[in-house]
Order: sequence, then C-alpha cells, then structure tokens
Amino acid sequence: MSPNETRTWEYRTLRPPREETKKETSDPTEKLNELGADGWELADTLDYVGGGTKYIVLKRPADGESDEETGDE
Repeated sequence: MSPNETRTWEYRTLRPPREETKKETSDPTEKLNELGADGWELADTLDYVGGGTKYIVLKRPADGESDEETGDE
C-alpha cells in the first residue's frame, strides 16, 4: 500500500454470549477464534453505561486486503 492510499475496513459486531441468568458473560473464545480464522480482529468494545460489554467490535480489511498482501505489519 502506498503512503497516499487509505486502507478501508469492514466492521462486524458480536454480542458477548450470556449465561442462563443473562447477567454473566460466557467465554466467547470459540466464536472469536472462528471469526479470527476469517480475518476478523478485535477493534473495540462498546459498554453499557453501568458497566459490562454490550458489543464486541471486530474489523478486517475490506476487499480481501491483508497485511501479508500489502507487506504491512
């Protein structure tokens, strides 16, 4: 990617899985590993005002662009 080109991203949100009580989050590792295998990486979390994560925000380069393809690290 040349210095004048801007990388474009696509985004996806994931709601953390909840236990039966709906008050406790279960471990999202399996789903995150599946998404990571498809090129998604954690970008941020969106939290409830009182605390706790409402959404996990993931991103990946749009149009199949990747660091390996562009030489970026």
